[in-house]
Order: sequence, then structure tokens, then C-alpha cells
Amino acid sequence: MGASWTDRAMSVLALAGFLGGTGIAAAFGAAAGGGAQGDWYRSLRKPPFNPPGWVFGPVWSVLYVPMAVSAWRVWHKQPREERAQGLRRWALQLALNAAWSPLFFRLRATRLALADIAVLWAAIALYANKARAVDRTAALLMVPYLLWVSFASLLNEEVVRRNRPSAGAA
Repeated sequence: MGASWTDRAMSVLALAGFLGGTGIAAAFGAAAGGGAQGDWYRSLRKPPFNPPGWVFGPVWSVLYVPMAVSAWRVWHKQPREERAQGLRRWALQLALNAAWSPLFFRLRATRLALADIAVLWAAIALYANKARAVDRTAALLMVPYLLWVSFASLLNEEVVRRNRPSAGAA
């Protein structure tokens, strides 16, 4: 016998909640990332492999969907400690994700943003590892995100390296 109407409705609501959560993080990042169009960002020395600014919005938009589906798949499993730990780790990585753009673009704290993205990378890996214990597909859904954050980490590191204050700067 299939799932009841109530179970299906709860499942759809949960998926909507995870999509909404990632949507809020995306909107927060996009609002803070508006500085990417500003003079400060344009003046930074960036590596030659830095993609054009218009690439970031679509890439992040695509990545947020499997992130949400991953969390939903973990949530959908029978309650147990691995599931609860996984969902806490998912929430942590989402919060770290949302923090990066304000750190980098609004505060212009490129080193602090680099620290954030390093912790974000670890949080994603820890979540994926815990998700794997609950649902292998949920873990695999995080791989593109982890790869993109690896690339974004390299970009952030290169911006820090290429824009160090000169020895004579005050």
C-alpha cells in the first residue's frame, strides 16, 4: 500500500521548505553579491581563470536545487541519529554559504571570506559523509556543489594572494 495523502503532503511541504531555505540563502547571497558590480570588485586583481560575473548567478541557482533535494532525501528517511546529525550539518553548511557573500562583497573581508569558505568546504564534506550513511543519492547530489566550492575557494585564495597590501601601505 502506498503512502497516505497526509504523508505525501508532508513530503511535498518538506521539499518546499528545503527549497525555500536554499532560496533564502541564495537571495541573501545575491543581495550581498551586488557588490560584484561595484568599483571595488572590478578593481581587484583576479586570476585569468576567473569566470565572467554573469556565470555565478546561474551556477549557484542550479546548485541550490540538488542541495535542497539532498536534504529532503535525508529528511525523508526514518528518524534516527544519523538523519538528525546530517540535517544539522546541512543547515550549518547553508549558513556558512549565506555568510560568504556579505563577508566578501559587503565587508570586503577577503581573508575572512576565505576562512569561511574553507569551513564551508569542510561542512559540505561532513554533511555528505553523514548523508551517505542515510541515503547514498543524497550524498552524491552534493558532489557538484563541493566541486564548485572547491573552485570558488581557489578563486577566493587567488584574490587574497593577488591583492595583498603593499609593504608601504598604511
